Amino acid sequence: MTRHHQAAVAALVAVLAASRAVAQQPTEQRRVDSLAAEVRALKARLDSIRAQLAHRPAAAEAVADTSLAALRAAAAVAAGTDTTKMKADTAQQTRFIGRERNQAQLNPEISATGDVRAYGTAPGIQRENFDAREFEVGFQSALDPYSNTKIFVSLENGSVSVEEGYAYWTGLPGHIRFDIGKFRQQFGELNRWHLHAVPETEYPLALRTYLGDDGLAGTGVSFYHAFGGLGTHELTAQVTRSESDAELFGGGGRPTYLLHLLNFWQLTPATYLQIGGTGLYGTNPSSALRTKVGGLEFRFTWRPPQRALYRNITIRGELYAIRKDSATASAQTHVGWYVDGTDKLNERWIVGVHYDYVEDPVTSLIARQVIPTLTLWESEWVELRAQYTWSKPAGASATNQFALQAVWAIGPHKHETY
Repeated sequence: MTRHHQAAVAALVAVLAASRAVAQQPTEQRRVDSLAAEVRALKARLDSIRAQLAHRPAAAEAVADTSLAALRAAAAVAAGTDTTKMKADTAQQTRFIGRERNQAQLNPEISATGDVRAYGTAPGIQRENFDAREFEVGFQSALDPYSNTKIFVSLENGSVSVEEGYAYWTGLPGHIRFDIGKFRQQFGELNRWHLHAVPETEYPLALRTYLGDDGLAGTGVSFYHAFGGLGTHELTAQVTRSESDAELFGGGGRPTYLLHLLNFWQLTPATYLQIGGTGLYGTNPSSALRTKVGGLEFRFTWRPPQRALYRNITIRGELYAIRKDSATASAQTHVGWYVDGTDKLNERWIVGVHYDYVEDPVTSLIARQVIPTLTLWESEWVELRAQYTWSKPAGASATNQFALQAVWAIGPHKHETY
């Protein structure tokens, strides 16, 4: 290539470079202008934020970090230990579970129940037709993760008494529940229930005749264990100083022993059957008195799962047998029993009928009762009942009685019968 050609090529390259620079200049200029506009917009926002902060009160001091991690770090610094090694493997870190009770947990669950009745009796002069039968205050609480307590105070006929007050532990070895205190004893089925929860206005006549007007209660210890195998079975053993209006043991104050076995079977998804037996034994050495009381119980329930709130039929019964051996009287065995049935017609109305047969433990005369009832289950907290009683006491004329009963509860009343 000659010099003239080289000069021409160089001139051409210079012209092309100049034209490219001229072409790129507007593009670069537009980019610079865009960045400048963004900077101006950001500056305007910054000025606005500064103006807003200038009119706000001074920020509060930073709150100290009280998280568990911060507290652990502070404790480690104070103790002079290195926590970095503990954090090396998070899978091996210790998990802490709080067992403390807060203020709400310290407060027991408190409930109150009222039971008021009105009576009319024939033949005879009408008297004491209205009766504030009982007011009951209940306290229930978990004491700690292992134990609970229940205390029921009864205000009855102008007197105050502790109907039940006991603590109990669950989850013990062998799946045993342990109770200690004063409690209604597990004799049969209805003795364990509080009076306001039974199907009629009073306990069955056989129970009142043999175990006392308020049933059998005692102060002592109780062991309960449930197990399976061809059904579900519950075994209860109790050692108490039993208290009873019937003077079962002559007031000797010695320990009495009770054993109760209950067997439960679900026959179909809607039907249930339970059969149980009870044995009670106590002595009074000063009068050579030995008392034995036995009982058999059954209950059959039909409750369709789809309509359990509206339909429910229950038939139950108990048989009692009592025998007192003493140095001054020949031993005789007396029996008494009852059977009753209830039919829940719908969500509110329940009809029932009850029959009693009892041999008097002193005279051996026979007493009978027939009791139809109509109950309005207004809600979980209010129950109204109308009841008619035909009664033929031992050695006396028959009487007729009509009764109205109102039962109500306030507070976190447990859905249980005792």
